[in-house]
This record gives sequence, C-alpha cells and structure tokens, in this order.
Amino acid sequence: MQVFVVEGHELVRLGLSDLLEDEGCEVVGGSASAIEAIRDIAHLRPDIVILDGHLSDGTGVEVCRMVRSIDPGIRCLMLTSFDDENALRRAVLAGASGYLLKEAGNHRLVNRVRRAAAGETLLASGSIARARAQLSQVLSHRRPPLFTALEWQVASLIVQGLSNREIGTHLVLTDAVVTGLVSSVLATLDASASRSTPLRPGFGDVQA
Repeated sequence: MQVFVVEGHELVRLGLSDLLEDEGCEVVGGSASAIEAIRDIAHLRPDIVILDGHLSDGTGVEVCRMVRSIDPGIRCLMLTSFDDENALRRAVLAGASGYLLKEAGNHRLVNRVRRAAAGETLLASGSIARARAQLSQVLSHRRPPLFTALEWQVASLIVQGLSNREIGTHLVLTDAVVTGLVSSVLATLDASASRSTPLRPGFGDVQA
C-alpha cells in the first residue's frame, strides 16, 4: 500500500510517516504545500493520500478534490483534531473516503488507512446524506448574498458529490476556471454551514 502524507506540521508529518512505515506501508512522499502535493501525487499515483485540513497555500479539501479529479482511483482521508460535524462536512465536500483523528490510537489509525485504501468508505451513508442536506439548506436560503449565479451552480454540484472535472464537463468550463470557482465556493459554503444548525446526533463515521 503506497501512501502520500500532506501535513503542514513537519513533526506530525514525519511521525505519521514513520508509524505507517513501521506498520508495513510504503510512504512514497509527503508535503506541507498544496501545490507541491498535487504535482507530486499526480506523478506518483499512490493508493491513498492523507490530508491535513489547513496548509500554507491551500486546504486539504481543495487538494482532495484536485487529486480525485486527476485520478478517482486515489483514495483520500482527511486528518482532523476533532470528531465532529465540521470534520464530516469537510470530508463530504472533499469527496474523501472519511477522516482520521490525529489523536487516534496507532492500531485504529493504520486500520482505517488500510480499509480506505482497499476502497471502503468510512462514512456512514446516513451521515453523508445529512451533511449534504445541511449544505443544501444553506444554498436554498442564502443564495443571493453568498454566490453569483455561476458560483451557486458550482456549489450545488459540489453538494451533489461531483468532482471538479465533472463540474467542468457539466458547465462547460476550463479546469482553471473550475479550480478558482471551487476554491471560492468551498470557503463560503463551509463557513456558512458552520454557522447553521448542527447536524443531528449520530453524525459519526463507520465504526472501526
């Protein structure tokens, strides 16, 4: 199993890489930069990418969406400090297989990486549906001040689960235009959803 680690903090990135190597995984690369990560992942084509949420030049959500457009076969897991609705929503927006807690035990963390790399989705279908319903509610109530007409179309397609490439095909837009629109929409959509009504209890992912 080949893994690529995208993490802004070097000590965390190296520690996670060492843990995965000790458990028999092959860590083929790592980066603290969104731009470098996209470039290297496109070249290396690992089985799975582990992504920190916040990077110096972008977000893990943006990188995940770019990676999934480059190669849908590459699985992604978001790395987070909190097991909450925000982590779930960002995983859904990214099109990730799930998320990993930084504080999770070593065995559980590696087990989840292996399961995701094997093609398993670590988010319960009901949780994904609730997250999308919350995001759709934000779109339905706040379209005029939040988005232009084109941004609203892009936001709607993101919530439906379309990748950047699929959005470009659907709206007949270039990759560069889609990338810019998605970046802007993700920031607005995530911030707006964070201020709305929380998800119902039971949002969590599939049990280990």
